[in-house]
Amino acid sequence: MDRPVSPSLQAHLAARGFELESTNCVKWSKTNPRHPRNWSVWRKTFDFGLLIFLDFFTTVISTAGTFSSHSASHKLHIGKSLSLFSFVTTYMIAQAIGGVFFPPYSESFGRKKLFVTSTALYCVSSIMIGNLNHIGAVIAGRFLSGLSSALPTVVIAGSAEDMFDSGRRIWMLYAWAVAANVGICIGPIFGTAVVTSIGWHWVFHISAIVSALCTILLLFIKESRPSQVLSNELARLHNETNNQSLHIDNPDHAPDLQTFARVAMFRPLQLFFTEPIVFVSSILGAVVFGLLYLFTEAIPIVYESFGFTPFQSSLAFLPIIIGFFSGVGTRLYDQHLYTTKLRNNKPFQPEQKLIGFVIGAPALAVGLWWFAWTVPPRVVHVPWVVSMLSLFLVGYATNEFDCTLAGYLADSYTIFAASAFAPTAFLRSLCCATFPLFTRGMYAELDANVASSVLAAVATVFCFAPALFISRGRRLRERSAFAKISLEANRVNDLDREGS
Repeated sequence: MDRPVSPSLQAHLAARGFELESTNCVKWSKTNPRHPRNWSVWRKTFDFGLLIFLDFFTTVISTAGTFSSHSASHKLHIGKSLSLFSFVTTYMIAQAIGGVFFPPYSESFGRKKLFVTSTALYCVSSIMIGNLNHIGAVIAGRFLSGLSSALPTVVIAGSAEDMFDSGRRIWMLYAWAVAANVGICIGPIFGTAVVTSIGWHWVFHISAIVSALCTILLLFIKESRPSQVLSNELARLHNETNNQSLHIDNPDHAPDLQTFARVAMFRPLQLFFTEPIVFVSSILGAVVFGLLYLFTEAIPIVYESFGFTPFQSSLAFLPIIIGFFSGVGTRLYDQHLYTTKLRNNKPFQPEQKLIGFVIGAPALAVGLWWFAWTVPPRVVHVPWVVSMLSLFLVGYATNEFDCTLAGYLADSYTIFAASAFAPTAFLRSLCCATFPLFTRGMYAELDANVASSVLAAVATVFCFAPALFISRGRRLRERSAFAKISLEANRVNDLDREGS
């Protein structure tokens, strides 16, 4: 039974930055500086910037594994297929597993401890790979690395929702997507340069050094999950006021691991199979993201036919990287639309931030068709620069798929953003694990023109998806139980405020 609320208790809570409802339910006040949305600009920059860098770096090491595997196959006396499987496929399968488990765990028990522990494990696994010259150590090390990498790769979408309102998430998710995608393209350049100059072991020596430094820096970030922070604050209030009737509305509450396993762990699967938005977004995002991993094998094949060296071939990723950064114009439009809606006191719907998806889908198809028919062997006497120009469109489009769909899921499912993104992360890890395995065979059997045309045909089918989301997205969200719970939690906790 709730105890009567005294004026002194009300004053104490107000001084601590909390509000109290008639049911003795404690909630955040709009100006509470301990709420992650109200942290200082410096604090947000350090915490989120470190997570972005961590995702960037682990992605670099991920795709550098492709080129490490080519050199390591000779040193370890194994075939190229087994080496590629050990260095790349094992990593991505483990990342897929971690991508299902870690998001709901972080939503129930907090994010900071997971980030610190996983990065330390990434460091240890890199030491294993770099120092133990045995295929078993490589497989075990890459599995642990992949499992650990799921934290920055997947949970960062939830961290963005923790710290930033809908308007600022436009830029934060774009920065994250650019960093991750640039990491994919830098990996082949980094891997080729390191492997050819000082050996494949040094890819993992460097990985161990950088991840050790990141582990130390992560000790200084703050817990960003609002419900977890509020739970900690409630415990302090119980001690200060001796009023045990005070409670919070916590949709993340899992009293023990058994309850967590039964409820929260099931959440990503439930979202994937019962929410059409999550289902379609996951498939689209996974296939397009996997395309970049496929290119880590396909681009060297194509440009070595122009007479390029392996390192020169890896530089073909630079137009893709430039394409990633060209999305700034699209984000400026998103920001303008959001600011206009806010100024006119009109609700801003998640579908209104899909302009990048609307442009990106046809851009991807055009870019891939262009690439397919400007390279050998069926097309000759066309300068190599013509095909590289098409990769600019591919870069723009893949980044738009990534950041726009991630933002759409974050805006639609708010407090469950990490779990909503988990199926995407799981499927794209599987795509990244499998696509490089069949790339060389596909390009050898079909030739570069036909193989690239297959990719272009798939991208052409994807052009119908934006129309589906624009026309049906809001209706699907209104029928979604998860989206309703998310909106209610936002209303109760006043999470989508204008903050720093």
